[in-house]
Amino acid sequence: MEIVKNPGKEKWFELLKRPARTDEEIQISVREILKDVRKNRDRALKKYTKALDNAYVENFRINKEEFENLSRDVGEDLKQAIIRASGNIEKFHKAQMPETVTVDMGNGLTCWQKPVPVESVGIYVPGGSAPLFSSVLMMAVPAKLAGCNSVYLATPPDSSGNINPAIVYAAMISGVDAIFKVGGAQAVAAFAYGTETVPQVNKIFGPGNQYVTLAKQMVNAEGVAIDMPAGPSEVLVVADSATPADYVAADLLAQAEHGADSQVLFLTEEEKMLEKVNESVTSLMNELPRKDLVEKSLESSKLILLENNDKIMEMVNEYAPEHLILACENADEMAEKVVNAGSVFIGRYTPESLGDYSSGTNHVLPTGGAAKGYSGVNIDSFMKKITFQKAEKSGLEDMGEVTMIMAGKEELQAHKLAVEIRLATKKQLL
Repeated sequence: MEIVKNPGKEKWFELLKRPARTDEEIQISVREILKDVRKNRDRALKKYTKALDNAYVENFRINKEEFENLSRDVGEDLKQAIIRASGNIEKFHKAQMPETVTVDMGNGLTCWQKPVPVESVGIYVPGGSAPLFSSVLMMAVPAKLAGCNSVYLATPPDSSGNINPAIVYAAMISGVDAIFKVGGAQAVAAFAYGTETVPQVNKIFGPGNQYVTLAKQMVNAEGVAIDMPAGPSEVLVVADSATPADYVAADLLAQAEHGADSQVLFLTEEEKMLEKVNESVTSLMNELPRKDLVEKSLESSKLILLENNDKIMEMVNEYAPEHLILACENADEMAEKVVNAGSVFIGRYTPESLGDYSSGTNHVLPTGGAAKGYSGVNIDSFMKKITFQKAEKSGLEDMGEVTMIMAGKEELQAHKLAVEIRLATKKQLL
């Protein structure tokens, strides 16, 4: 990993750049997939499943028998772990449930805001070398809590046309209504436009590779709702010498193993920690089965020395990390200064892995600096807030003049007329 010592603020922009994301070739490919699925529907899905996943799938929807058989293939220890994690996720998200807010504005005018669930959602879950069954829990559990009528899941099949049993089991206990064996940008297209087999949904959720991320952004530009801008995983760790270097290294490697385009950063005010962490990263990395991916990720990752904790927190908020780990003596105090981050992990006994699986917080988080303006997935992600207002005659009389003045100044005469005509005839109305 690159070591950088006390960089001037003028160097921060270049220093904190994420790895390059999408090239033009990928954009062309994704556009073609979206166009093809929109036109040819299931026929296009079969073509891309064969070409990209090397799998022939006759029926994309998993039937009840297959659902039950795959669930039985999950070991009892993993089942219990999934159940326990699901319980925490449900508990945390249930506490976020919004209520209707009603305000009596006085003089016959009442306004209220009512939370209403998104009717149908599509959840994308990566498969392949790292089948993220934990992501099923992170999205399906709050979707069901929110009251979404239809919760669908898409995940890519293996070369035999099967999907990971743990994904199926997590879907089963989360209440997913249907699972579809389709992956990549074509899965996003299927949810966005609908096919003979895959239903069109109101909002699309889930992490994925560059193709999935770009597909979500493209359909979002067409008016399809998505959870958030998301891309390669990332973590920023802040630590002092009170935290063992191996702890820090393990946290960095945990994110680096997500993929070659992931990025990890380490910030400290103690110079001796730089080499200690660097050595630990090298040592622990050699024990990992995904070492090749980790090495590529570390090419764009850095160990940074800064003058003091104020500078550290300034850089943290400038970078706006997906995951932020504060493994310092004064971690609680530093946490109060966080304004830009997806999820924060406080203290040396709080690895990011807890949030990925079992603490109860959501691991579907904004990346690439999007945490400056976006939240991670939460109960509100699956709901809309609809506002209502009701005016009695007295309410119209009270606010009518204000409304007409403002409408007139904006030169919107029909707006003014809609009030004026009512005020002129109000005595004739019941």
